[in-house]
Amino acid sequence: MASVANRDRLSGLDSSFLHLEHDAATHMHVASCMVFDGPPPTHDELVAHVEARLHLVPRYRQRLAFVPYGQGRPVWVDDPHFNTRYHVQHHALPAPGGEEELKQLAGRAFSQQLDRNKPLWELWLVEGLADGRFALLGKTHHALVDGISGVDITTVLFDLTPEPPPTSTPEVPWVPRPLPTNAQLLADAMLERTTVPAEIVRGMRASLRAPRRVVKKVVEDLAAVGSFTLPGVRGAPPSPLNVRIGPHRRFTWTNEDLERVKQIKNALGGTVNDVVLATVAGGLGRYLRAHGHPTIDLVLRAMIPVSVRADAERGALGNQVAAVWAGLPVGVTDPVERLELVKHEMEGLKESGQAVGARVLTELTGFAPPTVMAQAARLQAHQRFFNLVVTNVPGPQLPLYVLGRRMQAIYPMVPLAQNQALGIAIMSYDGCISFGLNADFDALPDLDLLAGQLTEALEELAAAAGLPPLGSPRRRRNGRPASSPSPARAAAGGSAE
Repeated sequence: MASVANRDRLSGLDSSFLHLEHDAATHMHVASCMVFDGPPPTHDELVAHVEARLHLVPRYRQRLAFVPYGQGRPVWVDDPHFNTRYHVQHHALPAPGGEEELKQLAGRAFSQQLDRNKPLWELWLVEGLADGRFALLGKTHHALVDGISGVDITTVLFDLTPEPPPTSTPEVPWVPRPLPTNAQLLADAMLERTTVPAEIVRGMRASLRAPRRVVKKVVEDLAAVGSFTLPGVRGAPPSPLNVRIGPHRRFTWTNEDLERVKQIKNALGGTVNDVVLATVAGGLGRYLRAHGHPTIDLVLRAMIPVSVRADAERGALGNQVAAVWAGLPVGVTDPVERLELVKHEMEGLKESGQAVGARVLTELTGFAPPTVMAQAARLQAHQRFFNLVVTNVPGPQLPLYVLGRRMQAIYPMVPLAQNQALGIAIMSYDGCISFGLNADFDALPDLDLLAGQLTEALEELAAAAGLPPLGSPRRRRNGRPASSPSPARAAAGGSAE
């Protein structure tokens, strides 16, 4: 019986994202809300634009095929029923078409799981925004793409100028390959099971030829794994952010000036990422205190994904990410002290080798039986290893265009795991740095309050850095004036309890 030829099997990490999505409450897609200058294109124009470039990302016309009895990780196969119009949808906002209506639609879009019987992505064209603008809501399953490579993949649809050069055309029209049968899928998985040990044996032979080098590498890897796993074993502190979540989401954002963040970094030291994490810690502290939660000596644990993708692999599909655990000193109300603690924490993480340890564990998942991996992923979701996910992705610092329309802003979204009610994704683009907040609908009903407190925490750092205050009313880069702090927000900035 012939085995499946030229099929891409999911890695252990990619497969784990499927296992994490084992109920209706968890959705393992990454997403973004992108706002453009108008006028909006027609649905037909956008569909044609996507179809003209799909050959550059052939996986976007592939879906998953699952091995019978769970005897192997799924493989990517061509979807014989692929229809671009299913994936590129058309929606309109109700009047007045403001940010509130857009946020509500984004939250509803991000609450819906992707259909595993189809390619794991969607693109929503949203018209009806005020001032003639429009938006695109993009969703891609985490098993297909991670945040870092996702920045590269979006260049397939984006252009660097309003009038881009002609797109290359495929030499031959796309024709889907025949779907494998269940017997073929099972046989291929069994064959792979028998060949992997042979690869291990060859590796052992190589080890015998260079024992000292191998022993040194093993010792380094074990130390790195220990630095990664020990914080997780200790567990994260209890917090109102760690509750049982449902399937519905709220999504909001705040936009900041990237140059202002860099000025804070230059004045107070550290990196842009340190300033961002200190801002998140300050905003979370304000939010918890505003709701009567004591924060004295409280350090929340953030899981921070980091890319371990080599530069030569940028743009490749699939996940090559690891994670580090970082403490967020939400109980520290002095902004400079908070930044110093974050800087010290991040410097320690770089020296500890946590990311290396995470990658070692990730590579080991490739050798674990799929049924064991499924249970391990679900166990991880039930444990409280971290309080929230914070991811910071550097984006392009020049304007991007779709069908000649300039993108004004992009607001990223990171998914939620079980018992994790909040995720914060940060992305820089064209001089802005945007904080995208994704939350369980019921656990954080006042998510916009937290978004405002992130801005206030950043302004605390700006004042400490000696920067002049922003004008009042402030104006974002997208032209929307920001409201002044509410009494609840002002009270949230008080001393820790």
